[in-house]
Amino acid sequence: MGRVNSVRRALLAGTAAMVGAFVLPTGSVEAQTKGGVVNVATVGEPPTLDPMVSTADLVGIITQHFYETLFTFDKNWKVTPLLAETMPEISADGKVYTIKLRQGVTFHDGSTMTSEDVVASLKRWMDLASRGKQTAGIVAGVEAVDANTVRMTLKEPYAPLLALLAFNNSAAVIMPAKKMENPLKEPVGTGPYKLKERKADQYIQLVRHDGYKSRSGEPDGYGGARKQIVDEIRFVPVPDANTRIEGAISGQYDYVDALPVEAFSRLQGQKTTEPVLLKPFGWPVFVMNTKQGIMSNLDARLAVRTALSEEDMLTAAFGSKDFFALNPAMFPKDYIWHTTAGTEGAYNLADPEKAKALLKKAGSEGKPLRILTSRQYEFHYKMAQVAAEYLKQAGFAVELMVVDWATLTQRRTDPALWDIYITHSPFLPEPALTGLLSESSPGWWSTPLRKKTVDAFNSEPDPAKRPALWAEVQKAIYAEVPGIKIGDFNALSAKSPKLDGVVPAPWPYFWNASIK
Repeated sequence: MGRVNSVRRALLAGTAAMVGAFVLPTGSVEAQTKGGVVNVATVGEPPTLDPMVSTADLVGIITQHFYETLFTFDKNWKVTPLLAETMPEISADGKVYTIKLRQGVTFHDGSTMTSEDVVASLKRWMDLASRGKQTAGIVAGVEAVDANTVRMTLKEPYAPLLALLAFNNSAAVIMPAKKMENPLKEPVGTGPYKLKERKADQYIQLVRHDGYKSRSGEPDGYGGARKQIVDEIRFVPVPDANTRIEGAISGQYDYVDALPVEAFSRLQGQKTTEPVLLKPFGWPVFVMNTKQGIMSNLDARLAVRTALSEEDMLTAAFGSKDFFALNPAMFPKDYIWHTTAGTEGAYNLADPEKAKALLKKAGSEGKPLRILTSRQYEFHYKMAQVAAEYLKQAGFAVELMVVDWATLTQRRTDPALWDIYITHSPFLPEPALTGLLSESSPGWWSTPLRKKTVDAFNSEPDPAKRPALWAEVQKAIYAEVPGIKIGDFNALSAKSPKLDGVVPAPWPYFWNASIK
């Protein structure tokens, strides 16, 4: 692939038009030598291996190797078929999607995928997954037309449907109809690799699925050919960021995910590793518990936003402005979704006196404000520390609850346990994929204004009209503060020069990868 420290590219989003793309590896995938093991250091132990029930990026990164969806995203972030044979046939009124399935696809247990499995999987997704629940309200029915055809009928047009079916987060993965208990006892998918062994807090071992049927052609982002070149992929939880850095420099790991950006200079010039920088990658966010507790009051949420200095939080988290940008808009300037609507006078205020007045208006003075965060993403923790000091100046009684990431993803599902939790998101190709917009995602933003603006955006099929409708959604976010975007940031990982065929991507994947 060439040296990845020269790879600085934008992942620029939009379903109607895209300005950015994956950087493709050089050389033929077919010409690469088979065999070997890829050792991947991750931020920690995933809370589950069921991608439907979790929005954690870590879950999606691992499970995308053994579970697959009907569609995925190509190098230009356009939806492309994966387990579907082609893009769906859509009725003139936009309500009926007829999906032809690829034939001869087998699960890891040897059974053949049919429409029965797809229908059962989509129903499970709509029952259990936050993004499936988001979709369920507009789905009138899912049925098998024949063994290789599925029909989805909607109550009304829904522009984000295909992007939701393609997304690997809270994912609509396809699993055997007979093996979809909740909780899952045995992960069985169709992917190029299958789960061989999981030792908690030690590793997750994936090996080739010998019966895998790849799409033809060349690799194309997450789409196209998925070649099984290495024998094994081993994901190793390494919660401490410094340990991950040292593991990269020592050559212990072939790929190291989610490193603090201040490690960039240390990684440069090493023989054993090289930096992988995604610029811009995404946005940190403080998610508000709008369902119960102190943050269920709008004035209290406004008080939090008024108290904060996003600039100081980003500086503490990322240091140099080479790695972050102050930006209140939900998307950067080069994206078709970029708009400043609603942001004026609502960002980087650092006004403790005005915040105190809002807190008093809310009647929340002296009540505990529980901020849930983790040190496995060190920048989350650093932002939390700075935020806590600004919030204390505004009169909040801050309780900083620092837990491991797996615990955080479990606790955030219970509205009784937290008031704010800190997370981040890559910039996504479809704004409707943003968890903040889902009434069923932790935070539980559910108001008439949310419904009006989000429903109008989601039901508009004309790509040319959707950016203006997204501006109304952003206004609603700033008016009701279900979350606070802190800014834009770049993400840093590291890879061995011996690891070839890995495309820098927000959810790194290792089919098509090889060891030199």
